[in-house]
Amino acid sequence: MNGEGLLIQALVYLTAGVVSVPIAKRLGLGSVLGYLIAGVIVGPFALNLVGDAKDVMRFAEFGVVILLFLIGLEVRPALLWRMRSAIFGLGGAQLLGTAALVASAGLAFGLDWRVAVAAGLVLAMSSTAIVLANLEERGLRQGPVGEAAFGVLLFQDLAVIPLFAILPMLATVPIHAAGADAAAHGGSALLDSLPAWVRPFALFAAVGVVVIGGRYLTLPLFRFIAAARLREIFTASALLLVVAVAVLMELVGLSPALGAFLAGVVLAESEFRRELETDIEPFRGLLLGLFFITVGAGLDFAVVARQPGLLLILVVGLMSLKALAMYGAGRLFRLDDRQSATVAVALAQGGEFAFVLLTFTVGAGVIGPELAKLLSAVVAMSMALTPLAFAAYGRFVLNGEAPLGEEPEDIPFDEGEPEVIVAGFGRFGQVATRLLLANDFRVVTLDSSIEQIDLLRRFGRQVHYGDASRIDLLRTAGAEKAKLLIVAIDDQDKAVELVEAAREAFPNLTILARAWDRRHAYDLLKHGADGVERETFEGGLKMGEKALKKLGFAAKRAQKAAALFRKHDIASFERLAPLWGEERYTLASRDAAETMERLLRADLEQMELDDEEEAAAAAQAAAPRQAKAS
Repeated sequence: MNGEGLLIQALVYLTAGVVSVPIAKRLGLGSVLGYLIAGVIVGPFALNLVGDAKDVMRFAEFGVVILLFLIGLEVRPALLWRMRSAIFGLGGAQLLGTAALVASAGLAFGLDWRVAVAAGLVLAMSSTAIVLANLEERGLRQGPVGEAAFGVLLFQDLAVIPLFAILPMLATVPIHAAGADAAAHGGSALLDSLPAWVRPFALFAAVGVVVIGGRYLTLPLFRFIAAARLREIFTASALLLVVAVAVLMELVGLSPALGAFLAGVVLAESEFRRELETDIEPFRGLLLGLFFITVGAGLDFAVVARQPGLLLILVVGLMSLKALAMYGAGRLFRLDDRQSATVAVALAQGGEFAFVLLTFTVGAGVIGPELAKLLSAVVAMSMALTPLAFAAYGRFVLNGEAPLGEEPEDIPFDEGEPEVIVAGFGRFGQVATRLLLANDFRVVTLDSSIEQIDLLRRFGRQVHYGDASRIDLLRTAGAEKAKLLIVAIDDQDKAVELVEAAREAFPNLTILARAWDRRHAYDLLKHGADGVERETFEGGLKMGEKALKKLGFAAKRAQKAAALFRKHDIASFERLAPLWGEERYTLASRDAAETMERLLRADLEQMELDDEEEAAAAAQAAAPRQAKAS
């Protein structure tokens, strides 16, 4: 593809998406269906504005790769253990149930049992991109429905590795030259020269490289790059990681998306998870939209025209069987009727991995080329119809009924929706965070110093790497649903910018900020902070209280003196706040200081008189007791 042709295709795809998606959203069809319709319109069987979309499709598939990497970042060992029932129980039941039903239907159509089983396993896959996009648009990604769907999709992703090893055992025909095509699509050329029995070991070795390399090589590299504090280089490094893993997986014939998922899992416990999510998220949205457009453009209407009745039966049959299997699995694992039905409708389509697995099965001599083309058309049509089916289900079934249950106690996609976000985990932020954690509040902490994070992690503190002044990072950290933001970063100017930006982006968020001094405190309040704490004020006051004790004051009197000073200083601070930034502030501040000293001196004198009267009253009350004792 030459440069001019690439620019024209980019123009066509972007225009199609920009025009069709808002219209589809307005009609209640959802963005995914909008992208698919746009692809059909500009594709070779309608306006034919894109020509051969294979090159663009290969590029667009990288959107699925990025999606799987981001999903992997959410999959931590604690999450896997907590969701073990949803992943391995519900997910396993869905996969086996769907494979059994589809294989039975294949046998009824006269297929060889091995071909029928292979088709069942391949068609059991669902589209991660479409399912999560549909659930998120309708606010169902969190809660029991989202947890169940996520568990099933995650199990399907994990099942791809053994499927690559199992499917060749079902071979029924000689291996076709389509193996070259499989290499082009899945990248198995590197293994062609190896004996067949060695290939599974090579596949597992590639997975081991991703896991071990991500654990022991990637993290030191990210720490080195983070120390340079160059945001664009960190973003480039994140993309480099995803691309490198994708290339490695293609070389050994595995799905690039699967490799990206494994890389994300390896980094899920690292301090860079938040920053990686935030940096890569924009690429995911754009490339996934392009992927859906190319799926629409790639629908083979020639196959549809030749066998429209058969294709319609197969599409409706596949979606019905998958929905039936998913509904049964949901009821088996204690989802109620509506939750089971919602998950069943959401996962009723074929998935992106089905295209990869179908190409792989042709190259491995499991499924013939003509049947693979027909099944690819079935998968593509089911993907195109799912947003429409889910929109209809949402309109006629979900609307007007009670919500789909409460959200689970632990949110599956993160460490729980945070109640508090702490920006800056230095000496100031640590104290506030420890107090909140000790009182069982969910807290997410962010810091941009990799040295500080390394030190704190040695002491078991969970701190995420990232520049908290980035609103997109705060949004990823959960600021839209958090109750409180504590700004405790060292940089005074950046703290003011963060408060101002956070107030504008999250108007319902309460913001407390650390101030260097009184002037900085006024700046923070002016730009949207709900409350401030001067970082040295309380420490200095405590030091003054200790000094009074060392100079002979009783502990009670020293505490009262400090309390009086605090009271007058806070009153003076609040009185002067409206004048901050005006010329008269300096004069008013000087008058306020003199007034404060005069009032404080008067209060201290009154305190001495009160202490003397209290002592005299105590002595008078003690006199009768002493006389009686004598």
